Amino acid sequence: MSFLSSLRSFSLRPLIENPIMLSAFTSWVLAQIVKALVVILSSRKKSPRELIETIIWRTGGMPSSHAAVVCSMTAEVAFQEGIGSNLFVVCFFLAMVVMRDAMGVRRSAGLQARALNLLGRNASDRLGFEYRQVKEIQGHAPLEVVIGALLGIFIAAAYAWL
Repeated sequence: MSFLSSLRSFSLRPLIENPIMLSAFTSWVLAQIVKALVVILSSRKKSPRELIETIIWRTGGMPSSHAAVVCSMTAEVAFQEGIGSNLFVVCFFLAMVVMRDAMGVRRSAGLQARALNLLGRNASDRLGFEYRQVKEIQGHAPLEVVIGALLGIFIAAAYAWL
């Protein structure tokens, strides 16, 4: 069979119908939508562009979409394959690493970047040189990760039982 004929028979249907994929994707979308709603409710001055960026791309905030995705994936694998499966073990430890990173490394890096930018702006104002800000990567507070994880687990349960 040639490459072109195998490409024609290629279908995304198994991926689109996969409950693990559906659960993880739904968790990500819902977490980002909830995050945008939290932004709307907590700040009146958000433009439509900022809300779209929040839904599609921004990190940090309530709830953690990272935690929602990895917990949804892990829970769905547990429902589909069982907690004794190799795939569950891999997903479980991946989820632990991602959530720890969201609360620890990324949060610390963001706080340090914020402090560095403040220091740079102050020095720039006093000494009259141009300071280019560093990107402030936002991590998550523990509560944001817990809420994201619970959202992901509930969505996985809904896909498994409904």
